[in-house]
Amino acid sequence: MDPFKSVIIDQVGIEERIARFNSRSIKKQSKIQGLKLALNMIDLTTLEGKDTEGKVIQLCQKALHVADNIPNLPTVAAVCVYPTHVATAKQILKNSGVKIASVATAFPSGNSSLQIKLEDTKIAVDNGADEIDMVISRGEFLEGNYNFVFDEINAVKNACGAARLKVILETGELSTLDNVRKASDIAIAAGADFIKTSTGKIQPAATMPVTLVMLLAIKDHYQKTGKMVGMKPAGGISTAKSALQYLVMLNETLGPKWMNNEWFRFGASSLANDIILQLGKEQQGAYYSKDYISID
Repeated sequence: MDPFKSVIIDQVGIEERIARFNSRSIKKQSKIQGLKLALNMIDLTTLEGKDTEGKVIQLCQKALHVADNIPNLPTVAAVCVYPTHVATAKQILKNSGVKIASVATAFPSGNSSLQIKLEDTKIAVDNGADEIDMVISRGEFLEGNYNFVFDEINAVKNACGAARLKVILETGELSTLDNVRKASDIAIAAGADFIKTSTGKIQPAATMPVTLVMLLAIKDHYQKTGKMVGMKPAGGISTAKSALQYLVMLNETLGPKWMNNEWFRFGASSLANDIILQLGKEQQGAYYSKDYISID
């Protein structure tokens, strides 16, 4: 028996709404404001087996100094690393306002015992993580074991303490928009502070239709309970133009309360570079050379 009410998604209707969002024109001053806002919503990320202390330090320095040659730029929202690198990031970012996020729970597969997932979470929190990004057990979800998924999320939420929990659905493995909606509802009910599309390791990652379905789940929850939940599309968003389209969708779906990095994030490190190039063009009249922008 399914303890979670199913919501059937009108895929044609979703695609029609996406087309309307993408047709919006944005004037120059609003575009500059939007690009700065998008930059301030980015979680810079390094999640590779070859991560070193030096690479994490470099990423943290970029988070603090995205482009010193462009005036009045905000920092990014957070830096996301594995639990073993949280302490290094904490040392560099302390008192900066840039959050430290850490993936946990056997990222990216999620195939491990609950005990190990909770220990992974505890290590990250004890080392100073402000936010935990967990992955759901997609195999259990696809077999219809929804209570298992709920209980696991809830247990990790309890292990987070004061840290905020982002729950990664890995939507590229969920197959249908109906499944995306159900997984969103389960994560929210279990205590997620954010719901997140993807690990960035599976394609497709973030897409606008998937993100809209997740935003609508957040909207329905807010209308029922008055409680806000954040949203993080992650993976595959690499251009400033695309980021602005996501922000249009966010504003028109959830409204101005969500238009800040407390409630919306982009998980797309390469996006920062394109935003810098576009802001340079808007403010200076010409593109900066990519040679002046770090690739990490």
